[in-house]
Amino acid sequence: MTHSLENRRIAILAADGVERVELDQPRGALLGAGASTEVISVHPGEIQTRQFDTDPAGTVPVDRLVSDASPDDYDALLLPGGTTNPDHLRMNRYAVSFVRSFAEAGKPVAAICHGPWLLVEADVVRGRRLTSWPSIRTDLRNAGAEVVDEEVVVDDNLITSRSPADLPAFCRTIVERFALSRVPG
Repeated sequence: MTHSLENRRIAILAADGVERVELDQPRGALLGAGASTEVISVHPGEIQTRQFDTDPAGTVPVDRLVSDASPDDYDALLLPGGTTNPDHLRMNRYAVSFVRSFAEAGKPVAAICHGPWLLVEADVVRGRRLTSWPSIRTDLRNAGAEVVDEEVVVDDNLITSRSPADLPAFCRTIVERFALSRVPG
């Protein structure tokens, strides 16, 4: 086990409807590499997770409200998917600003499945090469992104992936890219 992310703080922005596996597997990979993680959300308590978007899959405790969180406190950002999760988040101005701040600061932002919807709402995809779940690719194109169908796409500080089937490659890539992109301070 490598500890390439020791002393790194990773924000995981998620809301009700998050796809459980898209939160748990990347979080496990990050923790296994020595990072600390915090689940940031729009309401306190716990968020409801899903499996296959529709089946209840338990809850995950919220560590901090996005309205109280500062991107300065984190080295990278993870945006898991699920259909309703990013839809809830993109309606929250604090969540959108949080994502935009990471992207504009050049900090790594990793989004899987429907997670890139937040990148569209934050207006940070224009001229960028991305992938996503097939149903939101038109939204990405309309926002100015070059959309490709690959398991993981890295475009500078943005890391995107298509679906839970791509989680092994996505998890490896986020650990590698988060380790390379250490922001001093």
